[in-house]
Amino acid sequence: MERRTVAYRTVQTGITFGSALAMVISYSNWHSVGWAIIHGLLSWVYVIYFVVFH
Repeated sequence: MERRTVAYRTVQTGITFGSALAMVISYSNWHSVGWAIIHGLLSWVYVIYFVVFH
């Protein structure tokens, strides 16, 4: 049972960190809160896109 809790918290933290990172990258790149929100929802997808293409 404890292993499941650790895995759940790790995944939750990774998703939260990915969203925050995506929003910071987006805002610094586009200077738009709207785009930052959209990219925050995309989370790691946008972060990986940014790393690959920029």
